Parts: sequence; structure tokens; C-alpha cells
Amino acid sequence: MKKIVLLVLFSFSMLFGAGDLHLFEIQNKDGAITPTTVEEAFKKSDFMIAVNSEMNYPYKKQFKKTKFQTFNLLTIYHKTISAELVKKYPEAGVLTPFGVGIYQAKDEDVLHLSFLTSEAQAKILGVDDELLKKLEQESLKAIRTNFKDAKHSISEDSLKESRGLVSKFELELDGEDFDEAREEIEMNLENGFAPFGFVMPNYMDYNDEIKSVSNGKTPFDFYVSYSICKLKVIYTVSLTRPEASAFAPCTLMLYKKKDEDKIVLGFPAVYNWMSSARVKDKDSKEVLLKAQKDFESVLKDITE
Repeated sequence: MKKIVLLVLFSFSMLFGAGDLHLFEIQNKDGAITPTTVEEAFKKSDFMIAVNSEMNYPYKKQFKKTKFQTFNLLTIYHKTISAELVKKYPEAGVLTPFGVGIYQAKDEDVLHLSFLTSEAQAKILGVDDELLKKLEQESLKAIRTNFKDAKHSISEDSLKESRGLVSKFELELDGEDFDEAREEIEMNLENGFAPFGFVMPNYMDYNDEIKSVSNGKTPFDFYVSYSICKLKVIYTVSLTRPEASAFAPCTLMLYKKKDEDKIVLGFPAVYNWMSSARVKDKDSKEVLLKAQKDFESVLKDITE
């Protein structure tokens, strides 16, 4: 099999600042609103749940402490809009599912939610499409309908960032069997990420989701998504910029289009965290940049 690795970094250049995150504050002194409550709100608006990870337990286990009474990473996708988006723009899989951060500090009476604006998604993906607006509208509707007193704001202007926002690799098949190549890639992903401390809390065959809303039709031979996270990264960044939880866990896309003789892998780079969530402190930047380097090294090894 002829294997060629190609690293492609693409995005709209972030030359001008603009707030990238929707932020919601919901009064929750009595703790009645939980991550499960938030999950159910999205379900009512035709969102599907990929994973809802409670982070306080692993925080306490690994770091012996936490500053939060609630810290969850929720990843969701819309049953129809997300499928249409991925069919039209395959690279949209790096944000399918997309993240919703749910957090409340121990000394707070307010529950916070954080997720990307449609403009931020467009910037990351390098596309400008009404489907992103529709996805955003449904997300906002889910919160506003179910939490009437929720206060909404947009995050501070993002930090300027000229580096690419998506890291993408391509494996040229040169006519070889794609099923065998896929099996080898998936096995190597699991073996490659573990030594670096990455875990995979969720795996999704997104081709099935596309078929379910497209009368069994799909432009892909396969399309899968991995949720991947590294506890040290999330914990370190959460100490100063918990709203960055909108980017965790990271979604790794893996797909092959029927009319192409290659397999594509990609994930949103950590530069999104640093820019959109205005990550400036030394410790957070160090763990993020190391994660980017390690993540890329795994994919390079697989596709070389």
C-alpha cells in the first residue's frame, strides 16, 4: 500500500478579534439544574447526545482536588442539521459532535454553559453556510426554552491566531482495500493515544446517522468520530478558563468518500482553545501545545 501523509492546516485567518463562545449563566443555588437537566433540554430540540462526561471524580482521583461542584463535558449533534452539514462539508466532522461545557464552582450559585458561536464554527471549518446558523439557532432555543432565567452573553474578543485551526491528515490508498486500511488505522489509534495519556470516552459510526436521515444514502464508504481527551489538559485549563470546556473532548474525524481513493483524519487544533477561550497562563499553554504535538505525532505515525 502506498502511504502518503499530508498535514493540512486550514481555517479562516483570525486576524480580527471577535467573541467565539456563547456563555449562559443560570441561577442554581439549590443545585436543581444538573448536567442531566441540560442534556434533556437539548434532547427536546432534536439533539442527540454523544457523551456526557462527569469530570469531578477523575479530577479528585488524579489531582486530589477540584474547585468545582459541577464540571461536565457534554458533546451533542443535531439529528438532521448536523448530518446535512457533514454531507456538504466532510471536514465539519471535527465539530460533530460539538462540545457544551457545563460547570459551577464550589463558591458559586450560578451554573455556566459554554459552546461555540456559528461564526466561530465557520472560522474553524473555513466555510460560511446557513446550516451553521440553523445549528446555532436550535442550540440557543434549547437553552432559552428550558431555562427562562438564563442570562446570555458572548465571550470576550478572541485572541489573534494565525496558525491553522484544523489539523488534517490524508492516507492515499493507491487502490488498496479501504476496509483493511481502516481496521489498521483504528487499531493504531487506540494503541497510539494511550501512552500519551489520551482516552477515548466515545466512538460513533456517523455514517449510520447520515443514512438514518437520508433514506439510507451516504456519500461516504465510512465516517466515524472519536471523542478524545486528556485529563491533565482539561483540568489545567479549567483552573483559569473553564469556558474552554466547549472544546473538550476533542472530536477526531475519520472518513472515506466513495469517490475518493484516500482516507482522511482530522481534529480541531489546540490553538482554538488558546484563541477563543483566551488562554494565556503558562501552565495551560504548555499542556495544550504538548497535547497538539503528541496528537499530531500519533496521526503521523499511523499515516506514514
